[in-house]
Amino acid sequence: MTNGDCFVVLPENCAEGTLIIGRNAEDEKNINVASEVCFYDIGEVLEGKTDGGAAVETSGDVVRIILQKPQPGLWGGDFGANERVAVGLTWAAGENEAKDSDCLLGTDIVRLTLAVAKDVDDAVDRIGALVASHGHDNSKLNFIACDAAAAWFVSCSGKVWAAEKLEASFMRLPSGGLAVTTVVNKSSEGLDEAASFAAAHDAEAQAPAEDWCGPKPAGDGTYTQHDMFETLRAASNASSSRAATVSVLSGKGISCHWFTGTPNAAESVFKPFVFAPKPRISPLTQVQVDADLTLLHKLHSQRKPAALEHLRSLERSCVDELNNYFSLQDHASDELDELLKDCVEAEVKFYR
Repeated sequence: MTNGDCFVVLPENCAEGTLIIGRNAEDEKNINVASEVCFYDIGEVLEGKTDGGAAVETSGDVVRIILQKPQPGLWGGDFGANERVAVGLTWAAGENEAKDSDCLLGTDIVRLTLAVAKDVDDAVDRIGALVASHGHDNSKLNFIACDAAAAWFVSCSGKVWAAEKLEASFMRLPSGGLAVTTVVNKSSEGLDEAASFAAAHDAEAQAPAEDWCGPKPAGDGTYTQHDMFETLRAASNASSSRAATVSVLSGKGISCHWFTGTPNAAESVFKPFVFAPKPRISPLTQVQVDADLTLLHKLHSQRKPAALEHLRSLERSCVDELNNYFSLQDHASDELDELLKDCVEAEVKFYR
């Protein structure tokens, strides 16, 4: 099961008019399983076989993506981004029979959507089309999709789906059920929009209401990525929270995506990635042959308590330096090609 506790803050609340989404991966049974962070260039995005087994033809230009995988060896991911859009799974259930069954898993849909989505509307339509054509009859899925201007929730049951555009200026979307109820802005053809989608398709699994955690958006355009880091840390649970991610989506400048790559945001640090000309990410965020953990995950689990304090200081410095860079540049130059790689390798030095 792939769950995510998500927090989204719309541009009117955020510094520089960005949209910020944060996600804690939640999975108590797999808390010690490594998450991977993988970059795919245009020629690699669609290579390989989906985990659901379906062969999917894409229409449109393929783009580069950064992808977090909830377990080693998966083709798809539970959260990721391309240069304009971020997409994540918040809840998945009933997928045990979907693997290798000529269907698509929720993680497959995340990767396939990011491969071609030009904006959030395109992403929602893409998710819906993939669910309608390749959804498994027993699957229940909940996605969140964002670009720099808007956020949408997409709830899916079998081959039917419904989507809601977020109107509140900020919202927590906890894992644990279908999010779309009676407000339906897009959907499968012929859907009964008078009934609650969640209740009609899984009365026992409607997403629970949860309060915001950590720094709360004040409505004055000051909420930042560091506030989202602290929100995810406040919401994290040592017994269930896995890797955390934050995407800061900018319509006029450089979008930046932050990954812990290690469990429990409260005990981890965020490292940045941008779509520079030729990004290189560290092999430490991927499971190598004959290993069952990423080296980052393994060394993090052996950390000394004092390391975290030093790393948090580095994290704050990194945020400040990048914010300064972004205020002066509207595109990422090659000097940021190895940004994530450098930050991961700097972190690991504190664990050795």
